[in-house]
Amino acid sequence: MEGCLRVGQAAPDFSATAVVDREFTTVKLSDYQGQYVVLFFYPLDFTFVCPTEVTAFSDRYAEFSKIDTEILGVSVDSEFSHLTWIETDRKSGGVGDLNYPLVSDIKKTISADYNVLDPDVGVALRGLFIIDREGMLQHSTTNNLAFGRNVDEALRTLQAIQYVQENPERVCPVGWTPGDKTVKADPVGSKEYFSSLGAGSD
Repeated sequence: MEGCLRVGQAAPDFSATAVVDREFTTVKLSDYQGQYVVLFFYPLDFTFVCPTEVTAFSDRYAEFSKIDTEILGVSVDSEFSHLTWIETDRKSGGVGDLNYPLVSDIKKTISADYNVLDPDVGVALRGLFIIDREGMLQHSTTNNLAFGRNVDEALRTLQAIQYVQENPERVCPVGWTPGDKTVKADPVGSKEYFSSLGAGSD
Protein backbone atom coordinates (compact mmCIF):
# COMPACT_ATOMS: atom_id res chain seq x y z
CA MET A 1 0.00 0.00 0.00
CA GLU A 2 1.32 3.41 -0.97
CA GLY A 3 1.13 6.06 1.68
CA CYS A 4 -0.59 5.68 5.01
CA LEU A 5 -4.31 5.45 5.68
CA ARG A 6 -5.48 8.47 7.67
CA VAL A 7 -8.61 9.61 9.46
CA GLY A 8 -10.60 11.85 7.12
CA GLN A 9 -9.91 9.71 4.04
CA ALA A 10 -12.33 7.39 2.30
CA ALA A 11 -12.21 3.93 3.85
CA PRO A 12 -10.79 1.40 1.35
CA ASP A 13 -13.62 -0.61 -0.15
CA PHE A 14 -13.45 -4.39 -0.27
CA SER A 15 -15.50 -7.38 -1.35
CA ALA A 16 -14.88 -10.67 0.46
CA THR A 17 -16.49 -13.89 1.61
CA ALA A 18 -17.96 -13.78 5.09
CA VAL A 19 -19.90 -16.07 7.38
CA VAL A 20 -23.37 -14.81 8.33
CA ASP A 21 -25.84 -17.07 10.16
CA ARG A 22 -23.58 -20.06 9.39
CA GLU A 23 -23.80 -19.36 5.65
CA PHE A 24 -21.19 -18.09 3.21
CA THR A 25 -22.03 -14.74 1.64
CA THR A 26 -20.22 -11.89 -0.07
CA VAL A 27 -19.77 -8.76 2.00
CA LYS A 28 -18.88 -5.47 0.36
CA LEU A 29 -18.02 -2.48 2.53
CA SER A 30 -19.65 0.00 0.14
CA ASP A 31 -22.98 -1.82 0.60
CA TYR A 32 -23.10 -0.31 4.08
CA GLN A 33 -22.96 3.32 2.93
CA GLY A 34 -25.76 5.15 4.72
CA GLN A 35 -24.84 3.34 7.95
CA TYR A 36 -21.92 3.63 10.33
CA VAL A 37 -19.52 0.68 10.38
CA VAL A 38 -17.23 -0.56 13.13
CA LEU A 39 -14.61 -2.59 11.27
CA PHE A 40 -12.23 -4.52 13.48
CA PHE A 41 -9.35 -6.82 12.65
CA TYR A 42 -8.06 -9.64 14.84
CA PRO A 43 -5.14 -12.03 14.33
CA LEU A 44 -6.56 -15.57 14.10
CA ASP A 45 -9.49 -17.83 14.89
CA PHE A 46 -9.01 -20.40 17.67
CA THR A 47 -6.57 -18.27 19.65
CA PHE A 48 -6.78 -16.71 23.10
CA VAL A 49 -7.59 -13.00 23.17
CA CYS A 50 -9.52 -13.04 19.87
CA PRO A 51 -12.60 -14.98 21.05
CA THR A 52 -13.02 -12.60 23.99
CA GLU A 53 -13.20 -9.64 21.61
CA VAL A 54 -15.31 -11.31 18.93
CA THR A 55 -17.93 -12.47 21.43
CA ALA A 56 -17.92 -9.18 23.34
CA PHE A 57 -18.82 -7.24 20.20
CA SER A 58 -21.52 -9.79 19.41
CA ASP A 59 -23.00 -9.59 22.90
CA ARG A 60 -23.21 -5.78 22.60
CA TYR A 61 -24.41 -5.81 18.99
CA ALA A 62 -27.89 -4.46 19.81
CA GLU A 63 -26.38 -1.28 21.25
CA PHE A 64 -24.54 -0.60 18.00
CA SER A 65 -27.46 -1.58 15.82
CA LYS A 66 -29.73 0.79 17.75
CA ILE A 67 -27.59 3.71 16.57
CA ASP A 68 -27.52 2.59 12.93
CA THR A 69 -24.15 0.84 13.01
CA GLU A 70 -22.98 -2.47 11.55
CA ILE A 71 -20.04 -4.41 12.96
CA LEU A 72 -17.66 -6.36 10.72
CA GLY A 73 -14.92 -8.64 12.08
CA VAL A 74 -11.97 -9.52 9.83
CA SER A 75 -9.06 -11.94 10.05
CA VAL A 76 -6.76 -13.68 7.57
CA ASP A 77 -8.48 -17.03 8.23
CA SER A 78 -10.55 -18.74 5.55
CA GLU A 79 -14.33 -18.70 5.62
CA PHE A 80 -14.15 -22.41 6.48
CA SER A 81 -12.13 -21.67 9.60
CA HIS A 82 -14.62 -18.93 10.53
CA LEU A 83 -17.52 -21.36 10.12
CA THR A 84 -15.86 -24.03 12.24
CA TRP A 85 -15.07 -21.45 14.94
CA ILE A 86 -18.69 -20.29 14.95
CA GLU A 87 -19.90 -23.90 15.15
CA THR A 88 -17.69 -24.43 18.23
CA ASP A 89 -19.23 -23.36 21.52
CA ARG A 90 -17.60 -20.75 23.71
CA LYS A 91 -16.66 -23.18 26.48
CA SER A 92 -14.55 -25.08 23.97
CA GLY A 93 -12.70 -22.03 22.65
CA GLY A 94 -15.18 -21.20 19.90
CA VAL A 95 -17.35 -18.13 19.53
CA GLY A 96 -20.76 -19.68 18.86
CA ASP A 97 -23.34 -17.89 16.76
CA LEU A 98 -22.53 -14.24 16.13
CA ASN A 99 -24.72 -11.23 15.41
CA TYR A 100 -22.47 -9.78 12.70
CA PRO A 101 -20.40 -11.05 9.74
CA LEU A 102 -16.94 -12.57 10.12
CA VAL A 103 -15.01 -11.66 6.98
CA SER A 104 -12.27 -13.81 5.44
CA ASP A 105 -9.17 -11.89 4.38
CA ILE A 106 -7.25 -14.97 3.32
CA LYS A 107 -5.35 -13.04 0.63
CA LYS A 108 -4.43 -10.42 3.27
CA THR A 109 -5.36 -7.55 0.97
CA ILE A 110 -7.88 -5.94 3.31
CA SER A 111 -5.44 -6.00 6.23
CA ALA A 112 -2.76 -4.50 3.98
CA ASP A 113 -5.10 -1.77 2.71
CA TYR A 114 -5.94 -0.80 6.29
CA ASN A 115 -2.24 -0.89 7.24
CA VAL A 116 -2.68 -3.44 10.03
CA LEU A 117 -0.96 -6.44 8.43
CA ASP A 118 2.11 -7.61 10.34
CA PRO A 119 4.22 -9.03 7.49
CA ASP A 120 6.61 -10.80 9.85
CA VAL A 121 3.81 -12.84 11.43
CA GLY A 122 1.39 -12.86 8.51
CA VAL A 123 -1.65 -11.81 10.55
CA ALA A 124 -3.51 -8.58 11.23
CA LEU A 125 -2.83 -6.52 14.32
CA ARG A 126 -5.86 -5.51 16.40
CA GLY A 127 -6.98 -2.59 14.26
CA LEU A 128 -10.35 -0.92 14.82
CA PHE A 129 -11.86 1.59 12.40
CA ILE A 130 -15.07 3.60 12.60
CA ILE A 131 -16.47 4.56 9.21
CA ASP A 132 -19.28 7.07 8.80
CA ARG A 133 -22.39 7.02 6.60
CA GLU A 134 -20.48 8.53 3.67
CA GLY A 135 -17.76 5.88 3.85
CA MET A 136 -15.22 8.22 5.43
CA LEU A 137 -12.81 7.03 8.09
CA GLN A 138 -13.48 8.87 11.36
CA HIS A 139 -11.45 6.88 13.90
CA SER A 140 -8.66 4.31 13.98
CA THR A 141 -6.73 2.52 16.69
CA THR A 142 -4.31 -0.39 16.54
CA ASN A 143 -3.29 -2.66 19.40
CA ASN A 144 -0.42 -5.12 19.35
CA LEU A 145 -1.29 -8.81 19.38
CA ALA A 146 -1.19 -9.59 23.09
CA PHE A 147 -3.90 -7.29 24.48
CA GLY A 148 -7.53 -6.78 23.64
CA ARG A 149 -9.71 -3.75 23.05
CA ASN A 150 -12.57 -2.20 24.99
CA VAL A 151 -16.10 -2.38 23.53
CA ASP A 152 -17.27 0.43 25.83
CA GLU A 153 -14.64 2.76 24.40
CA ALA A 154 -15.49 1.81 20.81
CA LEU A 155 -19.15 2.57 21.50
CA ARG A 156 -18.33 5.84 23.29
CA THR A 157 -16.14 6.99 20.41
CA LEU A 158 -18.84 6.10 17.89
CA GLN A 159 -21.41 8.08 19.90
CA ALA A 160 -19.09 11.10 19.97
CA ILE A 161 -18.56 10.90 16.20
CA GLN A 162 -22.29 10.75 15.62
CA TYR A 163 -22.90 13.68 17.98
CA VAL A 164 -20.43 16.05 16.32
CA GLN A 165 -21.60 15.08 12.85
CA GLU A 166 -25.17 15.93 13.87
CA ASN A 167 -24.08 19.06 15.77
CA PRO A 168 -21.20 20.56 13.75
CA GLU A 169 -21.04 23.70 15.91
CA ARG A 170 -20.16 21.60 18.99
CA VAL A 171 -17.16 19.45 19.97
CA CYS A 172 -16.84 16.72 22.60
CA PRO A 173 -14.35 17.17 25.46
CA VAL A 174 -12.28 14.45 27.07
CA GLY A 175 -14.19 11.39 28.22
CA TRP A 176 -17.48 12.66 26.78
CA THR A 177 -20.47 10.34 26.94
CA PRO A 178 -24.05 11.03 25.79
CA GLY A 179 -25.72 13.53 28.09
CA ASP A 180 -22.47 15.25 29.10
CA LYS A 181 -21.80 18.89 28.29
CA THR A 182 -20.16 19.73 24.99
CA VAL A 183 -18.11 22.73 23.92
CA LYS A 184 -19.15 25.38 21.42
CA ALA A 185 -16.38 25.43 18.81
CA ASP A 186 -15.50 29.11 18.91
CA PRO A 187 -13.33 31.22 21.24
CA VAL A 188 -16.22 33.08 22.85
CA GLY A 189 -18.79 30.30 23.02
CA SER A 190 -16.30 27.83 24.47
CA LYS A 191 -15.98 29.96 27.62
CA GLU A 192 -19.44 28.83 28.70
CA TYR A 193 -18.13 25.27 29.01
CA PHE A 194 -14.81 26.18 30.61
CA SER A 195 -16.44 28.50 33.14
CA SER A 196 -18.66 25.61 34.25
CA LEU A 197 -15.61 23.58 35.27
CA GLY A 198 -14.97 25.69 38.35
CA ALA A 199 -11.63 26.29 40.00
CA GLY A 200 -8.95 23.71 39.52
CA SER A 201 -5.22 23.26 39.47
CA ASP A 202 -3.10 24.83 36.73
